Amino acid sequence: MSSKVQRIEITQDQARKLVLKSQGLNGVQESSIDAIKRLSYVQIDTISVAERAHHHVFFTRNPDYQKEDLGKMVSDRSIFEYWSHAAAFLPIEDFQFSLYHKSEVQKADKFWFEKDKKVMRKVLKRIKEEGPLGSKDFEKASKVTQGWSDWKPAKVALQLLFMEGKVMISERQGFQKLFDLTERVYPEALDLKKPTQKGYCNYLIDRAISSQGMVTEAEMGYLRKGLKKPIQLALKQRVSKKEVLPLSIEGKPEVYYTFQEKIDQLDYHLGLNLHLLSPFDNLVIQRNRVKQIFDFDYLIECYVPEKKRKYGYYTLPILYGDRFVGRLDPKADRKTGMFQIKKLWFEPDFHPDEHFCNQFATEIKAFAHFCGCNKLALDKVYPTKYKALLKRHLKGG
Repeated sequence: MSSKVQRIEITQDQARKLVLKSQGLNGVQESSIDAIKRLSYVQIDTISVAERAHHHVFFTRNPDYQKEDLGKMVSDRSIFEYWSHAAAFLPIEDFQFSLYHKSEVQKADKFWFEKDKKVMRKVLKRIKEEGPLGSKDFEKASKVTQGWSDWKPAKVALQLLFMEGKVMISERQGFQKLFDLTERVYPEALDLKKPTQKGYCNYLIDRAISSQGMVTEAEMGYLRKGLKKPIQLALKQRVSKKEVLPLSIEGKPEVYYTFQEKIDQLDYHLGLNLHLLSPFDNLVIQRNRVKQIFDFDYLIECYVPEKKRKYGYYTLPILYGDRFVGRLDPKADRKTGMFQIKKLWFEPDFHPDEHFCNQFATEIKAFAHFCGCNKLALDKVYPTKYKALLKRHLKGG
């Protein structure tokens, strides 16, 4: 498709600048609501070895972010929970486009689980009559639950009703979800029209380019089943109208797509800003993409058997300027207030200097505080020759 249209070619340095600006990692702080509008979603994850991914992603782009800010954005309906490529918070402006996926789930006889329509009707009836409920409200049999002795079918029903769009998550108590009728959580939803397949595909194209700066055709439909050909067709039409531009990185075969405005914004200075990223950060969630653009081979090893892990359970990528220079294996012990850097690795071609160490000390202390810790411990560093230099900077200030 792109071979018939003249491709723009940029250097790898330019590609990195384009991506980092689009991701809000170019050193310009923005509000949390602006950050999620830029990113299009923030993934939700339960792992709290350091800080949960959704909080971490916001904090990376807005150092003033506080964890209670998330609840406020949910309660004032600036954001909502639904499925992106995983469970995520999304800006409310995108709600209408969630209707397409919800409609597809409604039409399916099975989605993750077999649909027990009888249980789903009972769960929906209870929510309608009693207000917001969570899975714990269905755990025990009672007169109210009409004799249910097993809560698991109700939990499945809640998840399916959520994916169908019949209910929304109105709030979380701790990490427990409370579900309510969609029209009570977001009344405007009743007046929204479901997008066409073409409209939904164009939304995916726009969102992917807007948030990532430059994307391949496959990345536009990342984990969106059944949309490969429709996205391909919509993209072809957009390219022919020059609304979307094909692009390549010098010396690499992959074809990316971008907007002209992204190319026009390339002339900016990217300083040596340091970021400790969540393993679920939007920038690194697609491993092959990170490898192609940043030459960084990264794997989230929490899903890898312990004996096969190379770096650790939950290693944080270290972004410095436009390079990934290392990764660290953390552990936040909130009871003792100790933030432990169990292992810290630098990439073979990176040599930390005074400027890096100053930045690292500042960022790791701020992150440790965000994780509820006021003390730092540095255990192992690879190469070991940098441990003394780092410890000196961590001790200072």
